[in-house]
Amino acid sequence: MKIRVGVLFGGKTTEHEVSIITAVQAMGFLNKDKYEVIPMYLTKDNEMYTGEPLKEMDVYKEPELLKRYCKNVVCYNKNGNLTLQNKNGLFKKTVAQVDIVIPAVHGYNMEDGNIQGMLETYGVPYTGSDIYGCTVGQDKVFQKQILQAEGIPVTKYIWFYDNEYYEDEEKILSKVKKIGYPVIVKPARQGSSIGIEIAKDEETLKSAIEEAIKYDDKILVEEVINNMTELNCSVLGSNSYMQTSSIEQVMGKDEILSFNDKYIGNGAKKGAKKMSGASKGMVCADRVIPADIPEKLANDIAETSKKAFRALGASGVVRIDYLYDKKSKKYYVNELNTIPGSLSFYLWTPLNKEYYELLDDMINIAVKRYKKKLKKTTIFESNILSNFDGTKGTKGMKGKLRQR
Repeated sequence: MKIRVGVLFGGKTTEHEVSIITAVQAMGFLNKDKYEVIPMYLTKDNEMYTGEPLKEMDVYKEPELLKRYCKNVVCYNKNGNLTLQNKNGLFKKTVAQVDIVIPAVHGYNMEDGNIQGMLETYGVPYTGSDIYGCTVGQDKVFQKQILQAEGIPVTKYIWFYDNEYYEDEEKILSKVKKIGYPVIVKPARQGSSIGIEIAKDEETLKSAIEEAIKYDDKILVEEVINNMTELNCSVLGSNSYMQTSSIEQVMGKDEILSFNDKYIGNGAKKGAKKMSGASKGMVCADRVIPADIPEKLANDIAETSKKAFRALGASGVVRIDYLYDKKSKKYYVNELNTIPGSLSFYLWTPLNKEYYELLDDMINIAVKRYKKKLKKTTIFESNILSNFDGTKGTKGMKGKLRQR
């Protein structure tokens, strides 16, 4: 009997389309001899649809096709299984049941623990990091604070909320000045380089902050590393075992690796032979794999990646991005992505781990974590309310309320 794998994607996020690309790739590479693949697509209004057409990119170009050929469903737990049921119609028919979920979601509202919390409530195993790892993974400020505490190198930075900026702009500008221009301004909880700008002076800083505030109320400002090259490394595993991928050197055309570089530009095609058009996703970015760096630096980054993976409570497959100063020979962790674009499969193929094998590994890790969690105590059999007389407390409160 095949394992029923639900691939969950889309949602109310600025990275909705990026999520579709990741999901279509994953659904195409899952081993059909082992798995029954069940699409679980969330529209931008968080309406869920399922159906075979969702495995192809063309259906997303014409939304009416989706409504015509796919089924609008809701989720619930039925006898321990995650069940997809018809939302509309007189009869609430079961459309599909899911044994395990691969969240292929990206961005704020989706990758930040919200989806993982929903899946925990349904009681279904899922791949990737848990609620805590995803929350930390989405918040770049949380990441830096934890990494610093673990002695892992990060760039100089400050952070603030939008209301703090509007209440005392000069105070924020003064703090940024101490870092020194140029600086990078980011929405703290967005991804895919959305809302990120470089500021070279105070005027462009103000403009960059206003742009970032459009996407988040928590803002991060970091120093710019001179003579910088970007290096990325993927980690696969759990808190008990982890391995690292090949290291890539990213060659962005823009001043910073932008959304355009990652998903729109006509970059390198390596690792994308079975995909076409927009479905190439992160594979489109110009990159060198393996990175042309000294062996010692590669080893140091691999070890630091494992350390960061553990510190941030990650699981499954993640990508850790680095900034490397070629002049000072120092590297800094930029951020960890708990659900990286294209699930970073292209970083594993040079090590002879094909995409379908990576997905197998992710599913196996998720099942082991689920079984381990079942052994933990999460509820008590005793009922502390059995001898509690709540009426006495209520009477006392009524007297106090009357006095007011």
